[in-house]
Amino acid sequence: MMYPYITLADDTLITHSHLMDKDGVKTVEVHFERPVDGGFDFARCRLPSYEWIMREGFSDKEIERFETLLHNAAHSFYRYAETGGLDIAKVV
Repeated sequence: MMYPYITLADDTLITHSHLMDKDGVKTVEVHFERPVDGGFDFARCRLPSYEWIMREGFSDKEIERFETLLHNAAHSFYRYAETGGLDIAKVV
């Protein structure tokens, strides 16, 4: 299951997985997806290794920006992955 995180100004949607255990290491996968004519650009990075496990259509410069975002927000991705996503629809 992927949980929504944010949509960027260029319509890139960033989502993240639930918290997973891979060989005793807690991991989260963060997915980037942007609509383009005929489909989507996409990339997926696994934390905490910052390994790009999928990538199609995004430039090296865009991937560098995503890596900066990931390094700055990794703690948030882990927190939201552990609790089942960002709860943005609370009713007061």
